[in-house]
Amino acid sequence: MTVLLFGASGYLGRAAGEELHARGARVVRVTRTVPGEDGWVRHDLVRSSSGELVGLLRSVRPDVVVNCTGLLDGTTSELVTANVTPTAALLDAIPQAVPRARLVVLGSAAEYGRVREGSAVAEDAAANPVSAYGITKLASTLLVRDAVAAGRLDAVALRIFNPIGPDLPAGTVLGRAAEAIRAAMREGDDITLGPLGSYRDFVDVTDVASAIADAALAPGLGEPVLNVGSGQAVAVRQVVAMLAEVAGFRGRVRETAPVQSRSGAVTWIAADTSRAHRALGWSPHHDLADSVRSLWQHS
Repeated sequence: MTVLLFGASGYLGRAAGEELHARGARVVRVTRTVPGEDGWVRHDLVRSSSGELVGLLRSVRPDVVVNCTGLLDGTTSELVTANVTPTAALLDAIPQAVPRARLVVLGSAAEYGRVREGSAVAEDAAANPVSAYGITKLASTLLVRDAVAAGRLDAVALRIFNPIGPDLPAGTVLGRAAEAIRAAMREGDDITLGPLGSYRDFVDVTDVASAIADAALAPGLGEPVLNVGSGQAVAVRQVVAMLAEVAGFRGRVRETAPVQSRSGAVTWIAADTSRAHRALGWSPHHDLADSVRSLWQHS
């Protein structure tokens, strides 16, 4: 099984590549700038031409294409370019170059927007994103769903909730918290973050990688959209406190920084993962406390 993995040097891309390789797949890793290692290819899904993408697909002949590229923050134009254009390019090129290949793209919990508190959200719930990021991720997912419904290719969008683990980017709330705690412990300061009263569904990055590999390698899918989360909503304040305890941080955590526009309006969310379990046999296996410990110790 050959997997062409775009965004292979990113946070989720690295984890997905390791999991796919561990399962015996031949992984051809794609990035915009190639490390000096075998098995890597240079390609830019945004700036390269459609002909170049078709040529890459025909040269590799993948059984599966996985797209882990994307952007969390930026201008509206940057978010559209990073989160929608690559999906559109792949949906156009794959049927032309490798029509039997499967496409796996990564969506986001941000596609749902505000949900009813206390009820895990399922894939058929109304999607009403409250930020440009969520809107662009929803656009990507809708393009995939439309292509599958039209029979143009075999594809799935995985709606990833809040991944947590080693090397978590600073663009995430726990990534910012870890970075702030490290700086505060060096300098003897307190830390300042945005409001931490919301509830989020944190899922270990290795569980996310497992879901990506399951979706890539499963004999059949049957569903064009699948949630990938822990199924539990946890107060962000509680998780930051867990992180501070693991770090041995004894300072204060002030919540006076501005609200992050990407998700500030969403106060509670948890994933209903029953569809992913039925379609892929996937379930999360990692404990949140272990994930927090791994985030701190291996970042």
